[in-house]
Amino acid sequence: MHDYIKERTIKIGHYIIETRNTVRKIAKEFGVSKSTVHKDLTERLPEINPELANEVKEILEYHKSVRHLRGGEATKIKYKRKTKTLVGKEKEAEGLA
Repeated sequence: MHDYIKERTIKIGHYIIETRNTVRKIAKEFGVSKSTVHKDLTERLPEINPELANEVKEILEYHKSVRHLRGGEATKIKYKRKTKTLVGKEKEAEGLA
């Protein structure tokens, strides 16, 4: 394994412990794919630093346990925005008529 991959893996491991951010957010901040972050945390980190990997594993398991709630919240927000947009367009149409 290349040194830069080891360094990135350890940085991501420490970062997820500090921030408790999701894999998606971390991937965006580090400029890599979600798949890369996930592979770094679940496959590479245990080989490099098993203690850190155990702490990270707990966070990932928590994220997995609440993902159905996050998905539901995202959908709720999405439809709220659509409704507001439609209501705004209806009011504009009434004002023009």
